[in-house]
Amino acid sequence: MDLLSDLQARDAYDLLLDAIDAGDYRPGDRLVEADLAERFGCSRTPVREAFQRLETQGILTRDGRSLIVASLDHNQMAELYVVRTELEGLAVRLAAQHAAPEEIKVLYDMIEEDRRLINDPQGLSRSNKRFHRQLHLASHNRYLVAQLEIVHRAMALLTTTSFARSGRGETALEEHLAIVQAIEARDGSVAEAAIRAHISVAYETRLKLGAAAI
Repeated sequence: MDLLSDLQARDAYDLLLDAIDAGDYRPGDRLVEADLAERFGCSRTPVREAFQRLETQGILTRDGRSLIVASLDHNQMAELYVVRTELEGLAVRLAAQHAAPEEIKVLYDMIEEDRRLINDPQGLSRSNKRFHRQLHLASHNRYLVAQLEIVHRAMALLTTTSFARSGRGETALEEHLAIVQAIEARDGSVAEAAIRAHISVAYETRLKLGAAAI
């Protein structure tokens, strides 16, 4: 593969991941090679290579001869939340040690800005991803950040957002505030307990939304 082809393949992969993460393609949606090539302004070859890579990673799956965005079953979601809880707990413990004052201020600012999205579950969900990403970066551990990228990429395969439940937006922001306050106080244990509680409530909320949809 020449350099240009390699760049196109990586661009197609990143663009498709971003589109899935943004909700442009939801679990169960069928992906058409030609349509994506037109959307991304590239040939079909890099899109095909992106498909192969994402299928290997479990982001896409086969439905007959078609490729669709994968979805997570009950057990897969449980497994994902176990890993997420452990990794994010470590991230905020490290953030309590290493986060710069400017990073902490950015986290506070994000919480305040998100208050404007209380009645916009999808908007709040997107902003929530950015907030957690900022928490991960505040750990100042590149290997942990890379693993959390994988976990949060898989979170895009969940068909609902916990912010769809009435009142979840307000409580989630208060939980975010408790996490950042503990980081600012340089108390890693409290920060970890706060994010574990936050993720537990989010998981329970998703389970309730799933049960209500049956």
